[in-house]
Amino acid sequence: MTMTFWPDHLFLVGCGNMAGQMLSRWLGCGLDPARVTVLRPSGKAVADGVRVVTDYPAALPAGTTVLLGMKPYQIGDVAEALAPLCAADTRIVSILAGTLLADMRACFPQVRDIVRAMPNLPVGLGEGVTALFTDSRAAPQAREAVDALIRPLGLAEWVADEALFNQVTALSGCGPAFVFRFIDALAQAGEALGIPADQAARMALATVQGSATMATRASDSPGQLADRVASPGGMTREGLNVLDADDRLFRLLIDTLTAARDRGEAMARGE
Repeated sequence: MTMTFWPDHLFLVGCGNMAGQMLSRWLGCGLDPARVTVLRPSGKAVADGVRVVTDYPAALPAGTTVLLGMKPYQIGDVAEALAPLCAADTRIVSILAGTLLADMRACFPQVRDIVRAMPNLPVGLGEGVTALFTDSRAAPQAREAVDALIRPLGLAEWVADEALFNQVTALSGCGPAFVFRFIDALAQAGEALGIPADQAARMALATVQGSATMATRASDSPGQLADRVASPGGMTREGLNVLDADDRLFRLLIDTLTAARDRGEAMARGE
């Protein structure tokens, strides 16, 4: 990681769980904390060397990248105070769920380079997924700079159609919670079969971790891997037959992602 990946200055509006994970990873990858300012009403420190302010500064340094990480409903109040501070070279990255790029442009009409981003929690480990979207108004250099900033967090995926952003958010943004629930259910199922609870929990977690690592390194798709390890008439095949019957697992996940997507669309309507 070289310093050319970092913006001249990074200004975070809010530093909750997600923005905090992103900042922690960037600092761990070499971002100079002296380049970072965090606006946090509580004034609570976030990391050694990072300046925390409780109100907006009189001006933003040249070449500032702003990360909007507060609650989406706060965008109006934030824009009222922040927009006058933004200059032609200010760049905005928004992680506000359900807040459309058009809404952002209405709030910050003088800012050309605005990018929507939807990270998930493993970004703090450098193993996250961040969906990204911008329009043709943003400069190509801005897209490249944001891409370089996001890469240390894990996979950066640019979405061509903003209409898919809620679908992508349902998959990757909400996905960790769904995987956590699966791990917990797998452990509970093992316990129900008689395995001691603590052993079932450790085994379920390690099984998912190892399987995910194997899938990322394999040339075959996860579906192909499942079939490869399931011998005809064997235990694994019998279990897969239950999951595959009537596409029950597939249908359950469609219902799960649809519910998450629909909530994102409702949030975008202010509901």
